[in-house]
Amino acid sequence: MKPLVQISLDLTSIDEALETAALAMRAGVDWLEAGTPLLLAEGLHGVKALREAFPETPIVADLKTMDGGYLEAEMMAKAGATHVVVMSQAHEETIRCVVQAGADFGCEVMGDNLNSADMIEGAKRLEDYGCGYVIHHIGYDERRGIAAAGHRMPSPLDQLREVVDAVSVPVQAVGGLSLEQAIACPEYGAPLVVLGAPLTIDADAFQTADGDLEASLKMICDAVHSQSVEPRTRQV
Repeated sequence: MKPLVQISLDLTSIDEALETAALAMRAGVDWLEAGTPLLLAEGLHGVKALREAFPETPIVADLKTMDGGYLEAEMMAKAGATHVVVMSQAHEETIRCVVQAGADFGCEVMGDNLNSADMIEGAKRLEDYGCGYVIHHIGYDERRGIAAAGHRMPSPLDQLREVVDAVSVPVQAVGGLSLEQAIACPEYGAPLVVLGAPLTIDADAFQTADGDLEASLKMICDAVHSQSVEPRTRQV
């Protein structure tokens, strides 16, 4: 698939999310993500506001679902989300329920392998249960905790090629990537480039970073859109 840029609106108010989303769309961003902080602060209202403001744009609801999968996915799909997120650590029936709700309400499912004991097997598990996308994710707290202990901070790039090779669905890498690393994700076979904390959002305050954010986003979008990713098949 053609590489796409998704911005994670990890903000805590609808007004700020809409302002940042409008800026991102002008810069060429393809998908909007109602980030977990926005969902916690504003819930369905945040997704509805994004859908009303951007009626044709794909919207990812980063639910990080662990239980109650069908209802959560149904609610977000009816609010206007085109994609919802379920965790690889959830029970298999929860993943199946999210996938079923996605089919019933026209919403695609992204599976997140955060904190899987084996990140590659976690990604394969998500595809096996019907997720149409895999999010290869090294968590914010995990990265900071390991770094605080004096160790090298882990990166999703460490195993990104292996995850891409292990599944046939599109992969997205999330977790502490620099701007240059995010732009390079399609080179690893991961066409869905996500931007958020700490690239365009302050990772501690969840506020938009200082500087010309729109110009930076346009540069990123142009760099990502100029690339291509070859179709891949899952390696057995």
